[in-house]
Amino acid sequence: MQQCDPRIVRQPGASPTTGFERALRWIAAITMLMTIPQVVSVWRDGAGGVSLASWVTFLASSVAWLVYGLRRHDATIWMVCIGWILVDGAVVLGILVKG
Repeated sequence: MQQCDPRIVRQPGASPTTGFERALRWIAAITMLMTIPQVVSVWRDGAGGVSLASWVTFLASSVAWLVYGLRRHDATIWMVCIGWILVDGAVVLGILVKG
């Protein structure tokens, strides 16, 4: 299956009903929390060895997914993307400020 295969993308407004969809919410939250140490490290210790290009790409991807989630009216997607935009943006800003 491809990532946007209609068999795995819910219809707009549909509520999650499967265990897999509930697990995805937890996975998204956990991976976001695992990124917090990178944010702290960049702001506390500087951005040596941290790739601006990579984090800008992550940020752009999160913005694209946010737009997709809003267009699909899928709160699971857009709420997670807001968190990722904040985390990715904090790293990007830290790289630019602490460089």
